[in-house]
Amino acid sequence: MEVVFDPAKDAENIRKHGISLQRAEDFDEDTALYDLDDSQDYGEERWNLVGWLDAKLYTLTVTYMPDDRIRAISLRKAENEEYKRYAAQY
Repeated sequence: MEVVFDPAKDAENIRKHGISLQRAEDFDEDTALYDLDDSQDYGEERWNLVGWLDAKLYTLTVTYMPDDRIRAISLRKAENEEYKRYAAQY
């Protein structure tokens, strides 16, 4: 998948979570859980994906662009509840 992101958002993600949004290119979408993020009105459709990256579970927040690219918004290690939900599905 082709990933785009805001460089300032990437710097913030690295500072906050220790990982670049560029790594979303290596995220395993095929086995990920997908949840629509409707917790607030973002003015766009956002998805939270829980899936594998470097043999660890991560949560990736994205928007899907009309040209088949994704815009990475956040990437972080999955939290305990996300692990449990993922394990219950697989």
